[in-house]
Amino acid sequence: MQKEELFYPHRNFAGLPQQFSSFENCSVVILPVPYEGTTEWRIGARNGPQTIIEASQNLELYDFELEREIYRVGICTLPEVEPLMSGPKYMIQRIYEIAKDLLDKEKFIVTLGGEHSITLGIVRAFVERFEHICVLQLDAHADLRDQYLGTKYSYASVMRRIVDLCPIVQVGIRSISLEEHQFIDERGMKPFYAKGVTLDRAFKDGLLSSLSPEVYITIDLDVFDPSIMPAVTAPEPGGLNWQQILGILKAVAQERKVVGFDLVELCPAEGTNTCSFFAAQLAYKLIGYISYFQNNPLLK
Repeated sequence: MQKEELFYPHRNFAGLPQQFSSFENCSVVILPVPYEGTTEWRIGARNGPQTIIEASQNLELYDFELEREIYRVGICTLPEVEPLMSGPKYMIQRIYEIAKDLLDKEKFIVTLGGEHSITLGIVRAFVERFEHICVLQLDAHADLRDQYLGTKYSYASVMRRIVDLCPIVQVGIRSISLEEHQFIDERGMKPFYAKGVTLDRAFKDGLLSSLSPEVYITIDLDVFDPSIMPAVTAPEPGGLNWQQILGILKAVAQERKVVGFDLVELCPAEGTNTCSFFAAQLAYKLIGYISYFQNNPLLK
């Protein structure tokens, strides 16, 4: 763990000194979006971004697997996106405008949620920028309801909206409604259900062959089994473990161009501090995989 010599009042991701955390010097931006407007079970996802950033102060900045200090790509932590209470549709539009501006500034965006509905705004901006993009969704739930609790912009409907923008590939699914099951059959979609996820070559090849050349990754933290990640909005038993998720992310970073990603649905009050650190480690690790394996000038 690296300790900086000077005190910086702005608490940024991983506690980086200004040399590696200023907007001008960074390749990666951390975009905290503490929005929670459509969830109805466990409340507290709005606190997820801040607790992940707090927990990241304890990261070991040297990655022994990659044999490098990942933070040297430059990681800037942006101010939190102020929520709009006028409704999820308007909040999604605000997120879209911010993401579009950051892409225009040639930044690699890592978004910390907040509930999963925020991903729609981000993906709208990415679809405009990248011609051959798909969304890789790591999630316990399909999120393919046409609407939920009276809105088409619910966290339970986010992928239903995104599938009309670009192809999606779902991994880790283990809870769907009848409506979602029928939609999946009608569209000929082939999710990689949790029970079939392995780390063998056949699974990885099947997953990679389903992905477009450019991939945006959205990670709902309930994709993990609640035995290791209980602090989520809607936990489901039978989830994936740390090594399975890292194996998937590493394979995708090696074989496809990952253009951005988000982590959503952390509810810190529903678990120990370990869960927030878990999420911070996951974000840092994925930044490392992308910067190490990809010929991406933004991350060199």
